[in-house]
Amino acid sequence: MQGKLIVIAIGGNSLIEDPKKVTVDAQYRAAEKTAHHIADIIEKGNRVVIVHGNGLQVGYILFRSEYARKVLHSVPLDSCVADTQGAIGYQLQKALDNEFIARGMSNRAVTVVTQVEVDPADPSFGNPTKPIGSFMTEEDALEHQKNFGWAVKEDAGRGWRRVVPSPKPQSIIELDTIKFLSESGVAVIAAGGGGIPVIRDEEGAFWGKEAVIDKDLAAAILAKSLKADAFIISTAVEKVCLDYNKPTQRAIDEMTTEEARKYSEEGQFAPGSMLPKIQAIVDYVESTGNLGMITDPEHIPSALKGEAGTRIVR
Repeated sequence: MQGKLIVIAIGGNSLIEDPKKVTVDAQYRAAEKTAHHIADIIEKGNRVVIVHGNGLQVGYILFRSEYARKVLHSVPLDSCVADTQGAIGYQLQKALDNEFIARGMSNRAVTVVTQVEVDPADPSFGNPTKPIGSFMTEEDALEHQKNFGWAVKEDAGRGWRRVVPSPKPQSIIELDTIKFLSESGVAVIAAGGGGIPVIRDEEGAFWGKEAVIDKDLAAAILAKSLKADAFIISTAVEKVCLDYNKPTQRAIDEMTTEEARKYSEEGQFAPGSMLPKIQAIVDYVESTGNLGMITDPEHIPSALKGEAGTRIVR
């Protein structure tokens, strides 16, 4: 596949290889590995737009903010997303630029701080369910609820956590800028963490919202809007599996969108893990008729050749 536009969504946890070692340097070393595989497909003449996750990194910012709340102001969630777009974008951008230099390529990478419009009437604003940040005792959680207006919920017996809305993305505000940069041959890092959630008021002005957007759903909208030739979601496994973690586990090389919907209805894909990735790929493939793939960073180049990963077709 040469001269194609490919949107790649990578998980924020792909930058954290060891949960016990989460320094900035360790995350950069992980970014270097991902950049190496992405550079392989850019070197073949393809254009790439990269969307990254940020769930763990946002949690770290909130954790630091909680520790410092007696001496410093708190950080709104939309600003947390913006912070991670800059920090993670910088790591990926530097890693890609260094990879290009090492290969003698003239390509460059750039990060676009990206706002994503959401519907202020989205049902999630009335029923926040997305856990973020650190675990708390019930006492601390209720104190935060009283003092800061947080919505809190008990999380699967592990403790209490803040929960926030996760509205569906509607449109990419900086789409024209991303398109211009991509058409100029730049490797673009955009819509990090699913984008900064914003709403538009009656006068057309934008305002940030305390929410998080699913990165894969935002990446699907970006891929559709850019008319990308392929959409790849990079995750922790090479291929999608049925009966995951069971004795009957089996990998899927290719499935149709109809089969993907059937497996989803059967509960084959975990809601907080593989399911949103499947939903995002299905949305893209059904809308465009183009190729969707799920694989891990190492197998991105071979997946484009049809030699690895799971392909989703219409």
